[in-house]
Amino acid sequence: MLAWRYLDGAGRELGISEGFGDRGAAEDWMGESWSDLRGRGVEVVELIDTEDGRTMYRMPLSNADT
Repeated sequence: MLAWRYLDGAGRELGISEGFGDRGAAEDWMGESWSDLRGRGVEVVELIDTEDGRTMYRMPLSNADT
């Protein structure tokens, strides 16, 4: 299972998304949701594997295209 971890500019965790069965579903959701998250103060997201805690990758929301 995969999920997005939400972080502020200092790297503090602000929350976590619902779980996704695969990377494609997680990335599709982020493509639709990043603007709302940014408006709520989320500056960075990490795609994590919730089973082993591994961070797959990290992505700033400030550079996302509108």
